[in-house]
Amino acid sequence: MKLLSVNVSEPRSVFHNDKVIQTSIFKEPVSGRVMMREMNIDGDAQADLRNHGGVHKAAYAYPIENYEFWKNELGRDDFTYGQFGENLTVEGMTEDNAHVGDVFRIGGAVAQVSQPRNPCYKLGIKMGAAEFVRTFLESCRLGIYLRVLEEGEIGAGDAIERIKEDPEGMTVREIARLRNIDTKNLERAKKALHIEALAPELKQEFRHRLEKAGVPID
Repeated sequence: MKLLSVNVSEPRSVFHNDKVIQTSIFKEPVSGRVMMREMNIDGDAQADLRNHGGVHKAAYAYPIENYEFWKNELGRDDFTYGQFGENLTVEGMTEDNAHVGDVFRIGGAVAQVSQPRNPCYKLGIKMGAAEFVRTFLESCRLGIYLRVLEEGEIGAGDAIERIKEDPEGMTVREIARLRNIDTKNLERAKKALHIEALAPELKQEFRHRLEKAGVPID
């Protein structure tokens, strides 16, 4: 596994639906090495701190393998690193082989998978197509949110090494499907609650789902 690009952005103003909004989705690759910190990557900032950023969304990784899928799906060849608003464009670290709770060494930093992304309307702005948000969500090719366990320098070309695999073995894609598509699978939702590293917002969501169905929670 490999880090192909580190992408950052400060908030910028864009015109959307007859009003000006702030967004940091227009990520640009950086040269050299930067610090990956507990709350974000140096040079990066979130415009909407209610829905983005924080300890459990300190960095967002998106696999290059998905770039190829979207190029074919959308008939586009204009993608550049940071296209999907990711901080880390990665190779070999996909939603199918990364489990929520897995720990990875990325350059000089250590990070843990906390949850899949759920996109907001700003991804539609970035892609120039509002309907893409729904297409993206349904694909479950959502990318990987990370919490930073050890701060350190990272840069393009760094190796990504899995140093711990979560014992529950639930992939990022499975959690994404469970959250958005396979919502009646209460058995797997119950299993997901056993993932110690699962972000609190998702634990709360799954717990509420089980309580509503009258399913006892261990």
